[in-house]
Amino acid sequence: MSECSYEGMFILDPNKYAREASELAARIPKLIEKQGGTVLVSRLWEERRLAYPIQGHRKGSYWLTYFRMDSQKLAALTEQVQRTDAVLRHLILKVDARIIDALVAHAASGSLRPATTTPAAVADVVVPEIDDIDGAAVAEEASA
Repeated sequence: MSECSYEGMFILDPNKYAREASELAARIPKLIEKQGGTVLVSRLWEERRLAYPIQGHRKGSYWLTYFRMDSQKLAALTEQVQRTDAVLRHLILKVDARIIDALVAHAASGSLRPATTTPAAVADVVVPEIDDIDGAAVAEEASA
């Protein structure tokens, strides 16, 4: 059995979250612990408008969780989450063990905000010309 670190993003029904915030906040960690996992940090990320309606909802409450769990039990966790009516969608990603401590510290600090890209930030990105990339590749092949 190999225990891995995971990041879970759960989109919760915003109406149920508004009525039962503390119960829903405890439900995700309970599901993880029921499958033998250890919750490292679990918190509300934000409530935002969805790109498209999910089950008639136009908004969702995004819940972020970092946890460790035996990889063999991940399928059972996914099945339990799918049965939970308060969860509209979810995504669980395996996190590299070398960066999990930094991610957990950042999430626990409370300064977690979704990344936003401003037009000025996009304009500052320098993309090399295609000719430059091909020329560098040709020069590397010639020297090898």
